[in-house]
Amino acid sequence: MSDTHADSPRPTRPAIAWIGLGIMGSPMSENLVKAGYDVTGFTLEQDKLDRLAAAGGTAAGSIAEAVRDADVVITMVPASPQVEAIAYGPDGILENAKSGALLIDMSSITPRTSVDLAKAAKDKGIRVLDAPVSGGEAGAVEAVLSIMVGGEQADFDTAKPIFEALGRTIVLCGPHGSGQTVKAANQLIVAVNIQACAEAVVFLEKSGVDLTAALDVLNGGLAGSTVLTRKKDNFLNRDFKPGFRIDLHHKDMGIVTDAARNVGAALPVGAVVAQLVASLRAQGDGGLDHSALLRAVERLSGARL
Repeated sequence: MSDTHADSPRPTRPAIAWIGLGIMGSPMSENLVKAGYDVTGFTLEQDKLDRLAAAGGTAAGSIAEAVRDADVVITMVPASPQVEAIAYGPDGILENAKSGALLIDMSSITPRTSVDLAKAAKDKGIRVLDAPVSGGEAGAVEAVLSIMVGGEQADFDTAKPIFEALGRTIVLCGPHGSGQTVKAANQLIVAVNIQACAEAVVFLEKSGVDLTAALDVLNGGLAGSTVLTRKKDNFLNRDFKPGFRIDLHHKDMGIVTDAARNVGAALPVGAVVAQLVASLRAQGDGGLDHSALLRAVERLSGARL
């Protein structure tokens, strides 16, 4: 007796183009390769293209080459200007992707940029989701990101298997731009949390308390958080190798304070932390991990760094 299930064709996975292979984009694209997707990538750094090829993906020589035959195009670049640069123009995604393709922008940008991109793409027959993520480099590597999505339900359903290869918490938050709005709130919470942890670290050390023991017990109670779990070793070892750079968090704090002003929401604590992030960046620490907010507290407390 023949097995009808065995004779049924396996569903084909969509071909994916990935634009932007930075700290987050490289491990995320590699996780899609591991999940069995054909991934063609493009970025400006040759070593990042070599890394993708070594992982089993395909390196492209241009955006146009990467997206031409893709069913799904995923972008992960630093900010709104970069999204606009890769999306628009004769060499951009919208002019070179095929009609019917799904464009998933996983960058953290302004909600307005996402809304405008969705409108422009619709004229080209291209569907769009904004799908920024939270979880940092570790979350990207471990494929446990939180993914907040804006767009149409049908497009979200199409993208869900792809998201499941990248993250653990995947939620459609509303129409276009909603994912970016939720991400802005996420960055507000993270920045305030890191700042509070940094202040606690300096307070504890100046009080002569065993810092390792203190952070362990704090993280087991109501003061515990994913931020403290992820950044504890950064604080203990003063290891500020970038998982998420101050430069990028500075950009995100600008997004959330501007968006909050537009809707009439007061962010008194967030505004202060935004200034502290900006101050740290102005002191030359923009390339460090955002846990380097500890350095700013140390300077305010009299340390010479």
